[in-house]
Amino acid sequence: MKKLSIFLASAMALTACGPKNEAPLTSYVNPLIGSGGHGHVFVGASVPFGMVQLGPTSITQTWDWCSGYHQDEQSVIGFSHTHLSGTGIGDLFDVTVMPVVGEVVYERGTLDNSNSGMWSEADRTKEVAKPGYYSVPLKRYDVTAELTATERVGYHRYTFPEANDAALVFDLQNGGCWDKTMEANVEITSDKTLRGYRFSKGWAKNQRVYFAAELSKPFTSAERGGQDSLYTRLNFVTTAGEQVLLKVAISSVSVEGAEAALLQEGATWDFDAVAQQASQRWNDELATITIETTDTVQKRLFYTAMYHSMMAPVLFSDINGDYRGANDSVYNAAEPRFTNFSLWDTYRAKQPLMTIVQPKRAAQFVNSMIDICHQQGRLPVWHLWGNETDCMVGDPAIPVVADAIVKQLPGVDYEEAYKSILRTLEQDGRGRKFRREYGYIPCDLFQEAIAYDMEYALADGAAANAAYALGYVDEAEYHDSISHSYRKYFDASTQLMRGVDSKGAFRTPFNPYFADHRENDYCEGNAWQYTWLVPHDVEGYAENCFGSAEAMMQQLDTLFLLPSEIPGHPSPDISGLIGQFAHGNEPSHHILYLYTMLGAPEKTAQRVREVIATQYRDSFDGLSGNEDMGQMSAWYVLSALGFYQVEPAGARYWFGSPSIPEATLKVAGGNFVIEARNASAENIYIQSIELNGQPYTQPYIEHSDIAAGGKLVFVMGSEPAKWY
Repeated sequence: MKKLSIFLASAMALTACGPKNEAPLTSYVNPLIGSGGHGHVFVGASVPFGMVQLGPTSITQTWDWCSGYHQDEQSVIGFSHTHLSGTGIGDLFDVTVMPVVGEVVYERGTLDNSNSGMWSEADRTKEVAKPGYYSVPLKRYDVTAELTATERVGYHRYTFPEANDAALVFDLQNGGCWDKTMEANVEITSDKTLRGYRFSKGWAKNQRVYFAAELSKPFTSAERGGQDSLYTRLNFVTTAGEQVLLKVAISSVSVEGAEAALLQEGATWDFDAVAQQASQRWNDELATITIETTDTVQKRLFYTAMYHSMMAPVLFSDINGDYRGANDSVYNAAEPRFTNFSLWDTYRAKQPLMTIVQPKRAAQFVNSMIDICHQQGRLPVWHLWGNETDCMVGDPAIPVVADAIVKQLPGVDYEEAYKSILRTLEQDGRGRKFRREYGYIPCDLFQEAIAYDMEYALADGAAANAAYALGYVDEAEYHDSISHSYRKYFDASTQLMRGVDSKGAFRTPFNPYFADHRENDYCEGNAWQYTWLVPHDVEGYAENCFGSAEAMMQQLDTLFLLPSEIPGHPSPDISGLIGQFAHGNEPSHHILYLYTMLGAPEKTAQRVREVIATQYRDSFDGLSGNEDMGQMSAWYVLSALGFYQVEPAGARYWFGSPSIPEATLKVAGGNFVIEARNASAENIYIQSIELNGQPYTQPYIEHSDIAAGGKLVFVMGSEPAKWY
């Protein structure tokens, strides 16, 4: 494997933030971590949570190329303004621009012919990737591409060779791999401006992207080409080393919305100033947590994880507040609205992290979900560019919305939030009708029955917590009672979750290791992994199913000692295996912290440190599974700080093993300082805890204590100790 290098910010950006002579936090970010293996991370230029994510798109557009970029291939077919980061399905790559010299064929091309299509090999030895900026030379055309961005505008700077046939090609087809262009148009409005739109159908069934573009140099002529004339070529004569700049604004609403963004956010031609502003935006957001450590690799992993956690959701509002709703109507809101919610992944750690260090944005995310509920009749499952995809199981927005109620997140109408939860719980689709009729989802009537039911159960538990917080005791007790449906699947003879049919009989034959992505009772997992998906009722699970916490813990110990083999046709998401524990996929993310909840925090400490040491690396293949819009990284951030929110909408974080010597979190009440005295590779066990100078003996900390500001001190040692 090639040695992974960190590209430091330019001298201009080094002065962007922080005390004198201290490097900005952006200098510790390496966007290329997770760009190999199964990480699927976005590589390119953006600002935190920005609508524009401008970066290279490759010829290959298969599973490991979901983001449009992978270390195993150097092809570039153009630079697209929308991308996904860490997903398991691909889409977007809208409004792709490719600088070319000479004649080209208007198509994606093939890897076995370097002159086919428009594509060029990228010179990765000269690639620069850092927050808010991306650059790479294109070997075929001898053109160097540089990219930066504001929230709604992508800035391009292309350095051309001397040529009479240089051009920029706007590609509104992009090969048609992940989606299909249904309608598109380009209108040339002057010799330096154009505008248009692309409507497509793919994972997002009705995606609408409008754009407006302006060039720094008049083009001499324009031509249309390719299938359905979806390519527009703008021709130039260039001198050696001449830089041609391009600004492209996008909108989900209209070309007028894109033009307004171009006027306001694209008012300057100073590319370097925009890049500096983007770097500063990232630095400010990264500074919501500042850490003190002499371990530069640890610092790099931490801030890269922070960076990846702020790629999504993405802004969906125009300058004037217009945005396209889930019912395809246009709405207006005074505060920003967001899209690209990968909730089955992010409700677990990403959204809880946001409630700590991004409470204002976290409220905006929740308000966006409430609006979606008003527009489509239920909370989102996986919302992509304003489209409900219904990807993944359960109702994963309920834990997020309930969490905002329980934590009393400012800026959220708690009654409206609760109404959106109730409206979603009342739905009959996606297996809920069976659950209502039988009290569980029978495995002979519905695909992935266990996964759906157990996710619904934890959502019911979250709804109960929200109802209790609002004083609706009777409703809370009802939600709590149906949150125990998971118990129907517990097979006492195997101590595992097992499919149950409509007659009440366990599925036979039964292989707890078996997983099949096409036909299974589980979703991206097997019985060993789903047996632990009861984060909302751990105490009740231990007593009512296993008989005791000790018996549950014994079975939990076994999980990590089993062979890491999964027969059948398992999803590639089941990765990062330690025994049958799969850290590379989200259903396992809370499991390590069950030990603390069961009274053995030393076992949580051991396993958390093992995962941090082995499954987060300073390399291209630095993640054990998909980034999943920030969830994989958010797990690292919280766990490195020393805690994790296990219970959906539980408003408390269970302790593990802090590995960051000192961290300062910017929270609603000021600063919350976390100190892990003597923390090291050997000193992984908590010996004692103080909160604001007083001894603290709970195995968790309340969200309210963190949000209020203060100081949490862990004293660490090399041997387990009774501190709780």
